Amino acid sequence: MKHLDHPLARRAVIKGAGLGLVAGTLAGAMPTQGASAAGSEGEIWSSEYWAKKGDIPLWMYRKRLGAPKAGEPSRPVLFFVHGSSVTSRVFDLNVPGHGEYSVMNEFARYGFDCWTMDHENYGKSGRTSGNSDIASGVEDLKAAVEVVAKETGRQKFHFLGESSGALRAGAYAMVAPERADRLVFAAFTYKGEGSPTLTKRAEQLAYYRSHNMRKRDRDMIRSIATRDKPGTSDPAAVEVLADVEMQFGDQVPTGTYLDMTANLPVVHPEKVLAPVLLVRGEYDGIATVADLEEFYNKLPNGDRQFIILPGTAHSVALATNRKLFWHVTNAFFSMPAPIAT
Repeated sequence: MKHLDHPLARRAVIKGAGLGLVAGTLAGAMPTQGASAAGSEGEIWSSEYWAKKGDIPLWMYRKRLGAPKAGEPSRPVLFFVHGSSVTSRVFDLNVPGHGEYSVMNEFARYGFDCWTMDHENYGKSGRTSGNSDIASGVEDLKAAVEVVAKETGRQKFHFLGESSGALRAGAYAMVAPERADRLVFAAFTYKGEGSPTLTKRAEQLAYYRSHNMRKRDRDMIRSIATRDKPGTSDPAAVEVLADVEMQFGDQVPTGTYLDMTANLPVVHPEKVLAPVLLVRGEYDGIATVADLEEFYNKLPNGDRQFIILPGTAHSVALATNRKLFWHVTNAFFSMPAPIAT
């Protein structure tokens, strides 16, 4: 695996800015060393980075309180992994007048060093002829964590994945247990049995097998928040998400859809050794409670939790009740080490 010697591209101090508003295009993919902007501990500092998966450039983004300083203790790293139909902007939305929607901002305030990335064929990352399936996402994460380790000095990281991002994070944790600290799988699915969302999606299975890209327009993005139970997400937030996503076009890869309709399970609980928090929205149609209970009961680590969020559907990051998600996630990541084992 070839990685960049100098992954930083540019840095800036940003207060509450969404990823969709960060300047930059794929044309600027070649790494250049940037000057670090000064920032106080109370300011949310951000930086862009690039990893390389072979010849494919992968865009990365980081937020934390205050710019890194030489000799300071490292902070716990939290890596956010996006799903099938959106980019990493879902974790850093700015919705003026509607409260905080950036989960990266929120967890930076909690004291975490927050990272995310655009997977291959998404957002600012490189475009190929592939379908960017779960296995490809694992390779993306392998490249990204080398950058994170170099920049932070940490060797183990927390991962939070939503929807197929949870599958990517889980599949990565299976092959790199030495890198996985604590894991949060939100809107996860195991075998997909009884899932109305996946049953409907499987009607297009032949298309996913024969095409590497699919249509993802504004209405499709809106449907993420309305297909299970309208009213569980603020339409204003969904419109902002659509605004920042449509800058990248109306096509996204089919690989994760193919995996979720034809190849489940892709995450085998017996091989996930780290502590796990499963988070399901009460109305999420991507997995039944029984499906997730089966996964949960097979996890080998006794440090595990399964939480259902009331009044929430598939997207916990965009949920009106997103503060419940923040609370249970922060509590899980901040748990003290057990004394008796």
